[in-house]
Amino acid sequence: VEIYFLHRIYHLDMCLFMCTLSLFAAMGNSCSNNLGIPPAKGPNAVGCSDFMMDHTVEGTFFRLYYPCVVSDNAEKPDWIPCKGYFYGLADFMKINRGLSEKIFNYLFGSFKIPAALNGSYKQNGKYPVVIFSHGLGAFRTLYSAICTELASQGFIVASVEHRDESASATYFYHQKPQEPKKDEASPPKPNPEAPENLVEEWMYYRSLKPGESEFPLRNKQVKQRADECIKALDTLIQINSGKNMENVLQTEFDWTTLENSMDLCRIAVMGHSFGGATVVEALCKDVNFKCGIALDAWMFPLDEEIYVRVKQPIFFINSEKFQWAGNISRMRKLDSSSTSMQRKMITIKGTVHQSFPDFTFLTGNWIGKILKLKGEIDPQVGIDLCNRASLAFLQRHLGLNKDFNQWDHLIEGKDHNLIPGTNCQYLLH
Repeated sequence: VEIYFLHRIYHLDMCLFMCTLSLFAAMGNSCSNNLGIPPAKGPNAVGCSDFMMDHTVEGTFFRLYYPCVVSDNAEKPDWIPCKGYFYGLADFMKINRGLSEKIFNYLFGSFKIPAALNGSYKQNGKYPVVIFSHGLGAFRTLYSAICTELASQGFIVASVEHRDESASATYFYHQKPQEPKKDEASPPKPNPEAPENLVEEWMYYRSLKPGESEFPLRNKQVKQRADECIKALDTLIQINSGKNMENVLQTEFDWTTLENSMDLCRIAVMGHSFGGATVVEALCKDVNFKCGIALDAWMFPLDEEIYVRVKQPIFFINSEKFQWAGNISRMRKLDSSSTSMQRKMITIKGTVHQSFPDFTFLTGNWIGKILKLKGEIDPQVGIDLCNRASLAFLQRHLGLNKDFNQWDHLIEGKDHNLIPGTNCQYLLH
């Protein structure tokens, strides 16, 4: 009850604050010249491309980030891919679509992701793999500051766009109906990979119905989300094997260059909020995931019995302002179910729940704080702590031969901007 109640308060609070965006949009974003998603800091240039296997709602859809060949004139993708996502954000925030499209486009429409769209893959041995799961009301492009950093450090990262109706928006295709010719008994089957034979269909966030209990919906969604992460991984495994995988989106990226490019003994799963719960569920379902990183995880959707079934290492990286006792207690149950010291938790001081998605970099200081998209900490400092602690954890539990162990102290919370464990008081059951 506590977890449900506090989550709903938070959700409504965010909706109210986002509705006030219209009051500030006309004034502009006072520091807009200094805003933008920070470029990655690793030794590799970063490329990205979208992959959709199977045009139906059951197919997998993700954005892939990867080390790429340096190109001076590389095109950078829009942070918000198209207006359908603006509509989804408006629906999620319960504000008018027409008004919000203008506001969101004004504030965020010009921002680019710091990666080369369909850039040529950089051949340099085998890279470990991370599957990333977005939060409630998000979609595949909103965590690019994290995903590009991992790719720049030598990871292949698939940021899944979930189709469980928890994303603010996503899309798939269905086939155009064909009328049979008079001399044919039935119409020929259209090629499902041919875009001219497909019709785009959008899926938007599903709100709770009046009187509907939240747990059954979220529990069903977290199971589907984990399955979608596993399906994305299975797709990468097939691409890695050299199998010809048709991409419905027909991007310019040459997916065959990824053959034998992935270290499939070193695979992790990572996610934010609802994506954090998805991390735990995915670890339970698939032992191919050797470890998981949960960013400000929302534990409510998980079954009680899952805690004793997860055997892999997990790293909880929390914000200072979002967590509460009941949620932390659920994280601690994973501690008590483990026979080794594999479970770690830190809290980043001065952060809020939205310090992990890219929004924190794209709003001015006063608007960001009013809308709870920024905390007290400098967003760059906060994301650097998150990324470096994550890299150290991945090196430790994937057995990487890197220099990420220089940040091992962050795993223990040893930094003036970190709290070892949590700032919340909790009760162990």
